Amino acid sequence: MFGLLFRGLNVLRGVLMRSAAFVFSGLLMVVLMSACGRSSLISPRIDGGGTDGALPDFGTDMGARDLGISIDLGRPDMGSDMGSRDMGVLVDMAVSCGNGICNMEVGEDCTTCPGDCNVCLSCGNGMCGDGETCSSCPVDCGACDTCGDGMCIDGETCFSCITDCGVCDSCGNGMCGDTESCSSCPTDCGLCISCGNGTCSMGETCSSCAIDCGLCETCPDGRCDMDTESCSSCPQDCGRCDPCGDGFCRIEDAEDCLTCAPDCGICDPCGDGTCNPDTETCFTCPEDCGACTGCGDGRCGAREDCASCTADCGVCSVCGNDRCEMSAFETCSNCAEDCGACTVIDCTQGLACVFGCFGFGGGTPSFDISCVTTCISRVCPDGQFFLQQSFNCAIGQVFMGCTDLTCLQSECSSEFAACLGSSC
Repeated sequence: MFGLLFRGLNVLRGVLMRSAAFVFSGLLMVVLMSACGRSSLISPRIDGGGTDGALPDFGTDMGARDLGISIDLGRPDMGSDMGSRDMGVLVDMAVSCGNGICNMEVGEDCTTCPGDCNVCLSCGNGMCGDGETCSSCPVDCGACDTCGDGMCIDGETCFSCITDCGVCDSCGNGMCGDTESCSSCPTDCGLCISCGNGTCSMGETCSSCAIDCGLCETCPDGRCDMDTESCSSCPQDCGRCDPCGDGFCRIEDAEDCLTCAPDCGICDPCGDGTCNPDTETCFTCPEDCGACTGCGDGRCGAREDCASCTADCGVCSVCGNDRCEMSAFETCSNCAEDCGACTVIDCTQGLACVFGCFGFGGGTPSFDISCVTTCISRVCPDGQFFLQQSFNCAIGQVFMGCTDLTCLQSECSSEFAACLGSSC
């Protein structure tokens, strides 16, 4: 009797262990499938597979059928909620994101695929809010950790990581589209507000804000890599962006001292005698890094401009930009729009102006011809005649050996006297 009881207990223990194992397996599958919205596919039953409510058979070979757990994997043509059709939805979303069409049927929206569905309304407010991630809104949440490793992987797109994935096809068309931002396309959308503060902030990369984050590794290599470089991230390879060179420093067009020195001026600390490899090259700071190859050959090449090679391209002067750029040879004579109308002066004032253009420092005096012509152009007609006579005499005496103003006054006394006695 005790033996029979012992065998019965063993059978019962086996049943309970198997029941617990299968119930755990069933519940685990319920949880997993519920996470994908498929909880209806698993239906635990306690009726032993029948319809009369009888208890299951507790034999030792009991299996899932005896525990009353049915698992319906279903096939697409059987009307099941799950199968290859539904798994294909997930695959479809992964494949379709980036095709320019917001396909909501496969789960695309502003958080899962901002490149197709536009960025969420809250993206760009400076706070990484609910639903925003480094992939969907790098401008608020910062670039993902893998951004910048040279591989476009792990959910990276041209929207979230232009450094690895390159710029989007629409970037560069002159319009800041709904799927573009200051971090993904500064060429169209302008620089982010934080760009230029000296700190490589969240959402900034070498592609979107080189002045803070430094030049990308491939800049400059003499080749414009269209996948990762643009006129706003590497002007030395890709050339300056339009409208750089119009005399106005336009932040909204991604212009700063690094991307558009002709309009925005050279960056600090360019001129300190040290070539900083992070942001300075022969193109961005020839004063510290030396002239680029080809500069000085008398031709302003495609990769040269007034900021990188003055010797070939001239000075960065644009009349009409509301700045009198005297260092760039603008004066009231050649750019009244910026420098104002010239005040007419007499010969005496003109003579003092001209002598200010001479350099008396021992030896043969030097003089600045542009300075001299500006002085002469401001003098009234009669005064210009007498000033011309005085200047011609002074130049002749310089070649005869006069090295200071006293000598010139002595040798050209009659010409100087006529000038001083004239009136306008």
